[in-house]
Amino acid sequence: MSLDFMLYMNRLAIITSHPIQYNAPLFRLLAKESSSKIKVFYTLGKESSAFIDPGFNRAIQWDIPLLQGYDYVFVKNTAPIASTSSFRGIINPTLNEDIEAFGATHILVYGWSFYSHLKVIRHFCKKAKKAKIIFRGDSTLLDEKPDLKTLMRRIFLTWVYKHIDVALYVGQNNKQYFQKHGVPVNKLLYAPHAIDNERFSINEHDIKAEKLKHELGIGTNKKVFLFTGKFEWKKNPQLLINAFKKLNHPDTILLMVGNGALEDELKWLAQENSNIKFLPFQNQSMMPVVYRLGDVLVLPSVTETWGLSMNEAMACGLAVIASSKVGGAVDLIDEGENGYIFESENLEQLIIAMSEVANMASIQVKQMGMVSKLKISSWNYHETCSALINLISK
Repeated sequence: MSLDFMLYMNRLAIITSHPIQYNAPLFRLLAKESSSKIKVFYTLGKESSAFIDPGFNRAIQWDIPLLQGYDYVFVKNTAPIASTSSFRGIINPTLNEDIEAFGATHILVYGWSFYSHLKVIRHFCKKAKKAKIIFRGDSTLLDEKPDLKTLMRRIFLTWVYKHIDVALYVGQNNKQYFQKHGVPVNKLLYAPHAIDNERFSINEHDIKAEKLKHELGIGTNKKVFLFTGKFEWKKNPQLLINAFKKLNHPDTILLMVGNGALEDELKWLAQENSNIKFLPFQNQSMMPVVYRLGDVLVLPSVTETWGLSMNEAMACGLAVIASSKVGGAVDLIDEGENGYIFESENLEQLIIAMSEVANMASIQVKQMGMVSKLKISSWNYHETCSALINLISK
Protein backbone atom coordinates (compact mmCIF):
# COMPACT_ATOMS: atom_id res chain seq x y z
CA MET A 1 0.00 0.00 0.00
CA SER A 2 1.53 3.33 -1.05
CA LEU A 3 2.19 6.11 1.45
CA ASP A 4 -0.10 8.40 -0.56
CA PHE A 5 -2.98 5.93 -0.27
CA MET A 6 -2.40 5.49 3.46
CA LEU A 7 -2.49 9.26 3.97
CA TYR A 8 -5.64 9.73 1.94
CA MET A 9 -8.01 6.82 2.47
CA ASN A 10 -10.89 9.00 1.26
CA ARG A 11 -10.75 11.19 -1.82
CA LEU A 12 -13.24 13.90 -2.66
CA ALA A 13 -13.60 14.95 -6.29
CA ILE A 14 -15.46 18.26 -6.66
CA ILE A 15 -17.18 18.79 -10.01
CA THR A 16 -18.01 22.40 -10.80
CA SER A 17 -18.07 24.53 -13.93
CA HIS A 18 -15.59 27.36 -13.24
CA PRO A 19 -13.80 29.25 -10.46
CA ILE A 20 -16.33 31.23 -8.42
CA GLN A 21 -15.57 33.72 -5.66
CA TYR A 22 -18.13 32.04 -3.40
CA ASN A 23 -16.66 28.54 -3.73
CA ALA A 24 -12.90 29.05 -3.63
CA PRO A 25 -12.73 29.81 0.13
CA LEU A 26 -14.65 26.60 0.86
CA PHE A 27 -12.30 24.55 -1.32
CA ARG A 28 -9.29 26.05 0.46
CA LEU A 29 -10.79 25.31 3.87
CA LEU A 30 -11.60 21.72 2.89
CA ALA A 31 -8.03 21.19 1.67
CA LYS A 32 -6.71 22.60 4.94
CA GLU A 33 -9.06 20.95 7.42
CA SER A 34 -9.80 17.57 5.87
CA SER A 35 -7.59 14.50 6.17
CA SER A 36 -9.03 13.37 2.84
CA LYS A 37 -7.52 14.20 -0.53
CA ILE A 38 -9.43 16.99 -2.27
CA LYS A 39 -9.34 17.83 -5.98
CA VAL A 40 -11.54 20.24 -7.95
CA PHE A 41 -12.41 19.45 -11.56
CA TYR A 42 -13.39 22.62 -13.47
CA THR A 43 -15.51 21.47 -16.39
CA LEU A 44 -16.06 24.64 -18.44
CA GLY A 45 -12.44 24.46 -19.59
CA LYS A 46 -9.28 26.51 -19.25
CA GLU A 47 -11.02 29.61 -20.60
CA SER A 48 -13.28 29.56 -17.52
CA SER A 49 -10.62 31.35 -15.45
CA ALA A 50 -11.76 34.50 -17.31
CA PHE A 51 -15.10 34.42 -19.09
CA ILE A 52 -17.71 36.63 -20.68
CA ASP A 53 -20.60 37.25 -18.30
CA PRO A 54 -23.64 38.17 -20.42
CA GLY A 55 -25.40 39.64 -17.41
CA PHE A 56 -22.69 42.25 -16.93
CA ASN A 57 -22.01 42.61 -20.67
CA ARG A 58 -18.27 42.26 -20.11
CA ALA A 59 -15.39 39.85 -19.62
CA ILE A 60 -15.04 38.96 -15.96
CA GLN A 61 -11.80 38.05 -14.23
CA TRP A 62 -12.10 38.35 -10.47
CA ASP A 63 -9.31 40.26 -8.73
CA ILE A 64 -9.12 38.01 -5.69
CA PRO A 65 -7.29 34.64 -5.67
CA LEU A 66 -9.60 31.81 -6.72
CA LEU A 67 -7.09 29.06 -7.52
CA GLN A 68 -4.84 29.08 -4.47
CA GLY A 69 -4.69 26.65 -1.57
CA TYR A 70 -6.24 23.56 -3.16
CA ASP A 71 -5.61 21.05 -5.96
CA TYR A 72 -7.52 21.58 -9.20
CA VAL A 73 -7.58 20.83 -12.90
CA PHE A 74 -9.29 22.42 -15.89
CA VAL A 75 -10.89 19.53 -17.75
CA LYS A 76 -10.95 19.73 -21.55
CA ASN A 77 -14.37 20.87 -22.73
CA THR A 78 -15.23 19.84 -26.31
CA ALA A 79 -18.58 21.64 -26.52
CA PRO A 80 -18.84 23.65 -29.77
CA ILE A 81 -19.69 26.69 -27.63
CA ALA A 82 -18.44 26.46 -24.05
CA SER A 83 -21.19 27.88 -21.86
CA THR A 84 -22.85 27.66 -18.46
CA SER A 85 -26.14 28.72 -20.06
CA SER A 86 -26.93 25.48 -21.90
CA PHE A 87 -27.00 21.77 -21.11
CA ARG A 88 -24.55 20.96 -23.93
CA GLY A 89 -22.24 23.86 -23.10
CA ILE A 90 -20.11 21.52 -20.97
CA ILE A 91 -19.01 18.25 -22.57
CA ASN A 92 -15.91 16.58 -21.07
CA PRO A 93 -15.15 13.25 -22.78
CA THR A 94 -12.47 12.29 -20.23
CA LEU A 95 -14.13 13.49 -17.03
CA ASN A 96 -15.34 10.12 -15.71
CA GLU A 97 -11.98 8.54 -16.44
CA ASP A 98 -10.19 11.47 -14.79
CA ILE A 99 -12.29 11.02 -11.65
CA GLU A 100 -11.58 7.30 -11.60
CA ALA A 101 -7.85 7.93 -12.07
CA PHE A 102 -7.98 10.27 -9.08
CA GLY A 103 -9.49 7.41 -7.08
CA ALA A 104 -12.49 9.32 -5.79
CA THR A 105 -14.43 7.72 -2.95
CA HIS A 106 -16.83 10.69 -2.84
CA ILE A 107 -17.91 13.06 -5.63
CA LEU A 108 -19.42 16.46 -4.92
CA VAL A 109 -21.34 17.61 -8.01
CA TYR A 110 -22.45 21.23 -8.37
CA GLY A 111 -25.60 21.18 -10.47
CA TRP A 112 -27.06 18.52 -12.76
CA SER A 113 -27.96 20.73 -15.75
CA PHE A 114 -24.79 20.18 -17.77
CA TYR A 115 -24.22 17.14 -19.98
CA SER A 116 -21.03 16.09 -18.20
CA HIS A 117 -22.31 16.66 -14.67
CA LEU A 118 -25.37 14.50 -15.24
CA LYS A 119 -23.19 11.88 -16.89
CA VAL A 120 -20.96 11.77 -13.79
CA ILE A 121 -23.99 11.24 -11.54
CA ARG A 122 -25.36 8.43 -13.70
CA HIS A 123 -22.00 6.74 -14.31
CA PHE A 124 -20.80 6.47 -10.73
CA CYS A 125 -24.13 5.48 -9.22
CA LYS A 126 -24.09 2.35 -11.44
CA LYS A 127 -20.61 1.12 -10.55
CA ALA A 128 -20.31 -1.90 -8.24
CA LYS A 129 -17.84 -0.08 -6.01
CA LYS A 130 -19.29 3.31 -6.66
CA ALA A 131 -18.12 6.56 -5.21
CA LYS A 132 -20.78 8.27 -3.10
CA ILE A 133 -22.50 11.09 -4.97
CA ILE A 134 -23.01 14.32 -3.01
CA PHE A 135 -25.15 16.86 -4.81
CA ARG A 136 -25.07 20.64 -4.37
CA GLY A 137 -27.75 22.89 -5.84
CA ASP A 138 -29.80 25.79 -4.51
CA SER A 139 -33.02 25.51 -6.54
CA THR A 140 -36.39 26.35 -4.96
CA LEU A 141 -40.08 25.90 -5.71
CA LEU A 142 -40.73 29.66 -5.71
CA ASP A 143 -41.08 29.94 -9.49
CA GLU A 144 -43.15 26.81 -10.04
CA LYS A 145 -46.41 26.98 -11.98
CA PRO A 146 -49.06 24.23 -11.88
CA ASP A 147 -48.76 23.10 -15.48
CA LEU A 148 -47.69 20.13 -17.58
CA LYS A 149 -44.13 21.44 -17.96
CA THR A 150 -43.71 21.53 -14.18
CA LEU A 151 -45.10 18.00 -13.85
CA MET A 152 -42.71 16.64 -16.47
CA ARG A 153 -39.80 18.45 -14.87
CA ARG A 154 -40.70 16.99 -11.47
CA ILE A 155 -40.76 13.47 -12.87
CA PHE A 156 -37.39 14.00 -14.51
CA LEU A 157 -35.75 15.55 -11.44
CA THR A 158 -37.13 12.88 -9.14
CA TRP A 159 -35.36 10.39 -11.42
CA VAL A 160 -32.12 12.45 -11.31
CA TYR A 161 -32.07 12.66 -7.52
CA LYS A 162 -32.61 8.91 -7.15
CA HIS A 163 -29.02 8.61 -8.38
CA ILE A 164 -27.47 10.61 -5.51
CA ASP A 165 -26.49 9.55 -2.00
CA VAL A 166 -26.75 12.93 -0.27
CA ALA A 167 -28.11 16.35 -1.17
CA LEU A 168 -26.65 19.42 0.51
CA TYR A 169 -29.36 21.98 1.16
CA VAL A 170 -28.61 25.66 1.73
CA GLY A 171 -31.79 26.83 3.46
CA GLN A 172 -35.53 26.31 3.98
CA ASN A 173 -36.73 26.81 0.40
CA ASN A 174 -33.99 24.60 -0.99
CA LYS A 175 -34.80 21.85 1.51
CA GLN A 176 -38.47 21.91 0.49
CA TYR A 177 -37.40 21.67 -3.15
CA PHE A 178 -35.39 18.49 -2.57
CA GLN A 179 -38.16 16.93 -0.49
CA LYS A 180 -40.72 17.71 -3.20
CA HIS A 181 -38.49 15.86 -5.68
CA GLY A 182 -38.33 12.70 -3.61
CA VAL A 183 -35.13 13.15 -1.59
CA PRO A 184 -35.80 11.65 1.87
CA VAL A 185 -34.80 13.48 5.04
CA ASN A 186 -32.05 10.97 5.79
CA LYS A 187 -30.36 11.95 2.52
CA LEU A 188 -30.45 15.69 3.24
CA LEU A 189 -27.53 17.47 4.87
CA TYR A 190 -27.55 21.12 5.93
CA ALA A 191 -24.70 23.08 4.34
CA PRO A 192 -25.59 26.80 4.43
CA HIS A 193 -24.90 29.23 1.61
CA ALA A 194 -21.97 31.34 2.74
CA ILE A 195 -19.54 34.04 1.71
CA ASP A 196 -16.16 35.03 3.13
CA ASN A 197 -17.62 36.88 6.14
CA GLU A 198 -14.21 37.91 7.42
CA ARG A 199 -13.19 39.59 4.16
CA PHE A 200 -16.37 41.66 4.13
CA SER A 201 -16.59 42.49 7.83
CA ILE A 202 -13.12 43.89 8.61
CA ASN A 203 -13.16 47.57 9.53
CA GLU A 204 -10.30 48.69 7.28
CA HIS A 205 -12.83 49.24 4.47
CA ASP A 206 -14.57 52.04 6.39
CA ILE A 207 -12.09 54.78 5.49
CA LYS A 208 -12.22 53.98 1.76
CA ALA A 209 -16.02 53.97 1.92
CA GLU A 210 -16.18 57.41 3.54
CA LYS A 211 -13.85 58.81 0.89
CA LEU A 212 -15.95 57.31 -1.92
CA LYS A 213 -19.14 58.65 -0.34
CA HIS A 214 -17.65 62.14 -0.40
CA GLU A 215 -16.64 61.73 -4.06
CA LEU A 216 -20.19 60.68 -4.93
CA GLY A 217 -21.67 63.62 -3.06
CA ILE A 218 -23.51 61.46 -0.53
CA GLY A 219 -23.97 63.44 2.67
CA THR A 220 -23.53 61.83 6.08
CA ASN A 221 -27.14 62.66 6.96
CA LYS A 222 -28.55 60.64 4.04
CA LYS A 223 -29.89 57.10 4.30
CA VAL A 224 -28.66 55.09 1.33
CA PHE A 225 -30.66 52.32 -0.36
CA LEU A 226 -28.20 50.13 -2.27
CA PHE A 227 -28.62 47.84 -5.26
CA THR A 228 -25.67 45.72 -6.41
CA GLY A 229 -25.70 43.30 -9.32
CA LYS A 230 -26.63 42.84 -12.94
CA PHE A 231 -29.01 45.29 -14.57
CA GLU A 232 -31.24 42.57 -16.00
CA TRP A 233 -34.93 41.70 -15.97
CA LYS A 234 -34.81 39.05 -13.27
CA LYS A 235 -33.18 41.43 -10.80
CA ASN A 236 -36.08 43.87 -11.46
CA PRO A 237 -34.12 47.09 -10.90
CA GLN A 238 -36.85 49.14 -12.64
CA LEU A 239 -39.22 48.38 -9.76
CA LEU A 240 -36.70 49.72 -7.28
CA ILE A 241 -36.14 52.97 -9.18
CA ASN A 242 -39.89 53.50 -9.54
CA ALA A 243 -40.42 52.80 -5.83
CA PHE A 244 -37.67 55.22 -4.86
CA LYS A 245 -39.14 57.95 -7.05
CA LYS A 246 -42.57 57.47 -5.48
CA LEU A 247 -41.05 57.38 -2.00
CA ASN A 248 -39.82 60.91 -2.69
CA HIS A 249 -37.96 61.24 0.59
CA PRO A 250 -35.39 64.08 0.43
CA ASP A 251 -33.03 62.53 2.97
CA THR A 252 -32.54 59.29 1.05
CA ILE A 253 -30.23 58.21 -1.77
CA LEU A 254 -30.58 55.28 -4.16
CA LEU A 255 -27.22 53.95 -5.32
CA MET A 256 -27.32 51.53 -8.26
CA VAL A 257 -24.08 49.55 -8.65
CA GLY A 258 -23.58 47.38 -11.73
CA ASN A 259 -23.97 47.12 -15.49
CA GLY A 260 -26.14 45.15 -17.87
CA ALA A 261 -28.73 45.13 -20.61
CA LEU A 262 -31.12 47.50 -18.80
CA GLU A 263 -28.53 50.17 -18.04
CA ASP A 264 -29.74 52.77 -20.56
CA GLU A 265 -33.36 52.26 -19.52
CA LEU A 266 -32.53 52.62 -15.82
CA LYS A 267 -30.55 55.80 -16.36
CA TRP A 268 -33.42 57.20 -18.43
CA LEU A 269 -35.85 56.40 -15.58
CA ALA A 270 -33.55 58.12 -13.10
CA GLN A 271 -32.52 61.12 -15.19
CA GLU A 272 -34.66 63.70 -13.39
CA ASN A 273 -33.83 62.54 -9.86
CA SER A 274 -30.50 63.78 -8.51
CA ASN A 275 -30.79 61.45 -5.52
CA ILE A 276 -30.37 58.38 -7.75
CA LYS A 277 -26.72 57.65 -8.44
CA PHE A 278 -24.94 55.00 -10.49
CA LEU A 279 -21.63 53.19 -10.15
CA PRO A 280 -20.36 50.72 -12.79
CA PHE A 281 -19.49 47.08 -12.09
CA GLN A 282 -17.05 46.78 -9.20
CA ASN A 283 -14.67 43.86 -8.82
CA GLN A 284 -14.52 41.70 -5.72
CA SER A 285 -11.77 43.59 -3.89
CA MET A 286 -13.96 46.72 -3.95
CA MET A 287 -17.25 45.14 -2.88
CA PRO A 288 -16.69 45.41 0.90
CA VAL A 289 -16.17 49.14 0.31
CA VAL A 290 -19.25 49.41 -1.94
CA TYR A 291 -21.58 47.82 0.61
CA ARG A 292 -20.41 50.33 3.20
CA LEU A 293 -21.79 53.11 1.02
CA GLY A 294 -25.28 51.88 1.89
CA ASP A 295 -27.51 51.49 4.91
CA VAL A 296 -29.98 49.04 3.36
CA LEU A 297 -29.52 46.53 0.54
CA VAL A 298 -32.60 46.17 -1.68
CA LEU A 299 -32.99 42.97 -3.69
CA PRO A 300 -36.21 43.26 -5.75
CA SER A 301 -35.65 40.15 -7.90
CA VAL A 302 -38.52 38.36 -9.61
CA THR A 303 -36.48 35.15 -9.39
CA GLU A 304 -33.41 34.40 -7.26
CA THR A 305 -32.50 30.98 -5.93
CA TRP A 306 -30.70 32.46 -2.93
CA GLY A 307 -29.28 36.00 -3.17
CA LEU A 308 -25.70 35.92 -1.88
CA SER A 309 -25.54 39.72 -2.04
CA MET A 310 -27.66 39.54 1.14
CA ASN A 311 -24.90 37.59 2.90
CA GLU A 312 -22.31 40.12 1.75
CA ALA A 313 -24.38 43.14 2.76
CA MET A 314 -25.20 41.65 6.16
CA ALA A 315 -21.53 40.89 6.83
CA CYS A 316 -20.92 44.61 6.20
CA GLY A 317 -23.64 45.60 8.69
CA LEU A 318 -26.54 46.47 6.40
CA ALA A 319 -30.26 45.91 6.80
CA VAL A 320 -31.94 44.08 3.91
CA ILE A 321 -35.17 44.49 1.95
CA ALA A 322 -35.88 41.57 -0.39
CA SER A 323 -38.71 40.28 -2.52
CA SER A 324 -40.60 37.10 -1.67
CA LYS A 325 -39.00 35.43 -4.72
CA VAL A 326 -35.51 35.69 -3.21
CA GLY A 327 -34.82 32.16 -1.98
CA GLY A 328 -32.69 33.06 1.02
CA ALA A 329 -34.90 35.87 2.33
CA VAL A 330 -36.90 33.65 4.72
CA ASP A 331 -33.67 32.38 6.26
CA LEU A 332 -31.77 35.65 6.56
CA ILE A 333 -34.41 38.32 7.19
CA ASP A 334 -36.22 38.61 10.52
CA GLU A 335 -39.10 40.92 9.74
CA GLY A 336 -38.62 44.31 11.38
CA GLU A 337 -35.44 43.17 13.11
CA ASN A 338 -32.89 43.34 10.30
CA GLY A 339 -35.10 44.00 7.28
CA TYR A 340 -38.33 43.37 5.41
CA ILE A 341 -39.72 40.96 2.81
CA PHE A 342 -42.20 42.33 0.28
CA GLU A 343 -44.37 40.49 -2.22
CA SER A 344 -42.50 40.15 -5.50
CA GLU A 345 -43.35 42.86 -8.07
CA ASN A 346 -45.61 44.64 -5.56
CA LEU A 347 -44.62 48.29 -5.91
CA GLU A 348 -46.72 49.50 -2.99
CA GLN A 349 -45.31 46.94 -0.57
CA LEU A 350 -41.77 47.87 -1.58
CA ILE A 351 -42.52 51.55 -1.03
CA ILE A 352 -43.93 50.76 2.43
CA ALA A 353 -40.79 48.79 3.38
CA MET A 354 -38.51 51.56 2.13
CA SER A 355 -40.63 54.16 3.90
CA GLU A 356 -40.24 52.29 7.20
CA VAL A 357 -36.47 52.63 6.90
CA ALA A 358 -36.53 56.18 5.55
CA ASN A 359 -38.55 57.39 8.53
CA MET A 360 -36.48 55.61 11.18
CA ALA A 361 -33.87 57.34 13.26
CA SER A 362 -30.42 56.64 11.84
CA ILE A 363 -29.41 54.81 15.02
CA GLN A 364 -32.31 52.36 14.50
CA VAL A 365 -31.15 51.59 10.97
CA LYS A 366 -27.62 50.98 12.29
CA GLN A 367 -29.05 48.64 14.93
CA MET A 368 -30.82 46.66 12.21
CA GLY A 369 -27.50 46.37 10.44
CA MET A 370 -25.84 45.06 13.58
CA VAL A 371 -28.57 42.40 13.89
CA SER A 372 -27.73 41.42 10.30
CA LYS A 373 -24.03 41.18 11.06
CA LEU A 374 -24.60 39.00 14.10
CA LYS A 375 -27.06 36.74 12.28
CA ILE A 376 -24.87 36.14 9.23
CA SER A 377 -21.87 35.15 11.36
CA SER A 378 -23.31 31.63 11.69
CA TRP A 379 -23.72 31.32 7.90
CA ASN A 380 -20.10 30.48 7.22
CA TYR A 381 -17.82 28.08 5.37
CA HIS A 382 -16.89 26.23 8.56
CA GLU A 383 -20.45 24.90 8.84
CA THR A 384 -20.35 23.43 5.32
CA CYS A 385 -16.78 22.24 5.68
CA SER A 386 -17.59 20.39 8.91
CA ALA A 387 -20.67 18.81 7.36
CA LEU A 388 -18.66 17.53 4.39
CA ILE A 389 -15.74 16.29 6.47
CA ASN A 390 -18.09 14.38 8.77
CA LEU A 391 -19.87 12.90 5.75
CA ILE A 392 -16.80 11.68 3.86
CA SER A 393 -15.06 10.35 6.98
CA LYS A 394 -17.91 7.92 7.78
